[in-house]
Amino acid sequence: MCREPARNEMHPRLGQGSRRTAASQHRASHSRAVLCAAGPQLPRPRGGCISVLDKLSANPLCLRSRPPGHHAHRDKMDGYCMFNHLAIGARYAQQKLGVERVLIVDWDVHHGQGTQFLFEEDPSVLYFSVHRYEQGRFWPHLPASDSPAVGQGRGEGFNINVPWNAVGMRDGDYLAAFLHVLLPVAFEFQPQLVLVAAGFDSVLGDPKGEMAASAACFAHLTHLLMALAGGKVLLSLEGGYNLSSLAEGVCAVLRTLLGDPCPQLEPPVAPCRSALSSVSRTLAIHEKYWRSLRRVEADIPPEDVEEEPAPTTPPDSPEVPRPLPAARTGLVYDERMTEHYNMWDSQHPELPQRVSRIFQRHGELRLTERCHRIPARSAEEEELRMCHSPAYVQRVKATSSMKPRELHRQGDQYNSIYICASSYECARLAAGSAFNAVQAVLEGEVQNAVAIVRPPGHHAESDAACGFCFFNSVALAARFAQRLAGRPLRWAGAGGYAAGRAWSLDSWVLFSALGREAVRPMGSGRQWGDRLRVGLTPPPPSVLYVSLHRYDHGAFFPTSEDADADRVGEGPGRGFTLNVPWNSPRMGDAEYLAAFHRLVLPIAYQFAPELVLVSAGFDAARGDPLGGCLVSPEGYAHMTHLLLGLAGGRVVLVLEGGYNLVSISESMTMCTRTLLGDPLPELGRLRAPHPSALQSLARASAEHSKYWACLANLDAPSHAVPIREDSRPRSGQAGPVREDSPPEDPTGGSQSPPVSEGSVDDILRLGALCLSDKARADSGSPQLSPDSALVGRASTGGAEPPAAEESEDPRSLLDEGAALLPSPSISLGVKFTDTGMLYAVTPLPWCPHVDSLQPLPAAGLDALAPCEECGSQGENWVCLACYRVLCGRYVNQHMLAHGSISGHPLVLSYADLSVWCYTCQSYVHHPVSHPLCHPSWPVRVPLPRCL
Repeated sequence: MCREPARNEMHPRLGQGSRRTAASQHRASHSRAVLCAAGPQLPRPRGGCISVLDKLSANPLCLRSRPPGHHAHRDKMDGYCMFNHLAIGARYAQQKLGVERVLIVDWDVHHGQGTQFLFEEDPSVLYFSVHRYEQGRFWPHLPASDSPAVGQGRGEGFNINVPWNAVGMRDGDYLAAFLHVLLPVAFEFQPQLVLVAAGFDSVLGDPKGEMAASAACFAHLTHLLMALAGGKVLLSLEGGYNLSSLAEGVCAVLRTLLGDPCPQLEPPVAPCRSALSSVSRTLAIHEKYWRSLRRVEADIPPEDVEEEPAPTTPPDSPEVPRPLPAARTGLVYDERMTEHYNMWDSQHPELPQRVSRIFQRHGELRLTERCHRIPARSAEEEELRMCHSPAYVQRVKATSSMKPRELHRQGDQYNSIYICASSYECARLAAGSAFNAVQAVLEGEVQNAVAIVRPPGHHAESDAACGFCFFNSVALAARFAQRLAGRPLRWAGAGGYAAGRAWSLDSWVLFSALGREAVRPMGSGRQWGDRLRVGLTPPPPSVLYVSLHRYDHGAFFPTSEDADADRVGEGPGRGFTLNVPWNSPRMGDAEYLAAFHRLVLPIAYQFAPELVLVSAGFDAARGDPLGGCLVSPEGYAHMTHLLLGLAGGRVVLVLEGGYNLVSISESMTMCTRTLLGDPLPELGRLRAPHPSALQSLARASAEHSKYWACLANLDAPSHAVPIREDSRPRSGQAGPVREDSPPEDPTGGSQSPPVSEGSVDDILRLGALCLSDKARADSGSPQLSPDSALVGRASTGGAEPPAAEESEDPRSLLDEGAALLPSPSISLGVKFTDTGMLYAVTPLPWCPHVDSLQPLPAAGLDALAPCEECGSQGENWVCLACYRVLCGRYVNQHMLAHGSISGHPLVLSYADLSVWCYTCQSYVHHPVSHPLCHPSWPVRVPLPRCL
């Protein structure tokens, strides 16, 4: 931290005439936070706020002692305020520093009406205020302080008020306003600078505010804001009339800006009915402006949840922060884990080089130098029996002395398992490495940790291997943590990151540590019993299990109804299993963040875990051949940051799935950088959450609102607002949705970016690069073998993916936004004026039906052959099993009929030489089809593109 005087002012503690030196300026430019304290005299307009804005490379904190500023109007003083410091700072940033979009957050107990009025017609400034209102009875007694005040003119929708209509609001109330309203809108708005009117008159004990929020709550609010604008957050002190609570609040946010973990909040951390009513009303008003706030009505009525009264007096003693570990992030890795390999299929997706490539990438980015190395070790047999039966452990152990034929026979007894002589020792090493990572965190050696291990573990059941997994490393690590604590820990499982074959989202989060754990796996058969719930039937109330996973109405691996939203646990554990099943492919950052904001974090905060274990699979990553989802490395970083606000920052990531070497390496290194405290990358423009995802979130919320007060009444039918599509307030400006905007894409898919972002030729060139053989080889994307049983119906479209015949233009075959390129933030797509649909496709590198392809006829293929049924030459396809030539769905649909009757799944387009599988409903790019792209054509025709 660098402490410096305000510009043109004397620092009161440095004495008369003190000045900043070159050395102090150098330290400030490299500091994480800048503390700017103004003297007691009247400040000048260009004071400390502006001096800190000049250092946008830091994560600045600017605190002024007095007077405050957020009530000051353009032409008059008001409410102790003479000059509106943050308003001046926002304009300075825009005019002098090139900032285009500014977010101003006002959490002072009094509404900052002066700031609102200054920007109410300006769409470049998003103003958010949560304040005491009491139906207008609290100062400043203005109707403009209520939720319907949304701004005017071009600024309509850019002013958001969450008014409290009761006193005694607590931590859960403020968190609800941030999670459900502010964060979704802020991610859509994409601010480049965050300014905070930081009043601490809402802290418990303040005589004017009469609220009951803790000082620690504002550390969490600051942590959430640091996910925005690359961490460029500036706080300016406003109100606060209890010196003790004021000092505690200031110190809490300053520690957060300096990188300290957020303190744990005292339960209950749940919003009251009055707060939920205010939040719900604000959501209903602003849904028509912001896509990210859209909600749908669930068909399950919510139930009331009892409330606890708010405290009226501050705690006896302020929180004493625990000593910080000497190292921030620990890393465990052992090269010996690569000795587990498939002897019969060298191209199996669970490749040995997965972990070595991830570790290598950590080294290239010098992350291994910054991490504290934790030694690996093998788990003891007795430790494995914490979750697995003794008989099963002995069966796996016996494989180490088997011959190859016996190993093959043993592997066939399980679902999607291969075994070699080293598998048992590698699985023990993976589990033991997770133990050491957890121990290092719990004993204070490091603040958080990452374990680069294999084979994965989250599919393993108590008595059976499954889905490439032998021993359930994360479940075992949770039991190991309980053993270290010397008492039962409450587990809380919260959905994780990936989407992979497990249930799609193979990243589980174990919220717990010395008290509660959150286990979040959903991977192989029964609820989380196959994975992290191993040994707990039913899960006790000490375990919260949250899973976000691809489900496809039960058609996606492992095809179990236990993954649906209505499976909430049994007996005393009812409500402690939260499933969010995605029923469509291609879920990405927007959907995952919506789940975190609306479900995972509210429930996790109310549960109050003490350790977070993340079963970190990255098969939901964009470009993964099995997951079929679109989460970016930046998206994983943001989810990791959100989890760091829990459990006092005790977070352990344990590698699970992920089968594109580029995607998995970039995603995990991004997570490690987040654990190390690096500023978060910007996500770029987020699409609207998929309508199918909104339905899944609504169902899960309705199912669990009867168990968790934080979810009650937020999806009431009265909140439904007609959905409108996006219309930007100005070119390139992120902003809210307008009433006069065009209707939503009827397919429910993501919208294409404006054509101005790149010419069609540029998009085609980049798409061709994505699909070239060389790019695929460089990406490390594995070629899957036909016996890979974990591949489900990995569709690549939206709610109803486009079939190959739907494409009359080869541009419709573009890859979804550079899924295989180093920069996953690129978004590609072409909007077709005839249908309004967006086609953006990631071909599968393999599908289970490639063995149906028959040898090429000796005479070759005639690309100009007419349809054998109707004679049409408009758009024809050839069946790759019987080689009949028939027309596509936009002619007379004879190939569709043929595929349905004959059961032949693979067809080749004569229009662009793409291969489509009817059963998988996806394009396929596999070496077995390569000869079809370059046969000896009897008739020469131009090839628009070749897979």
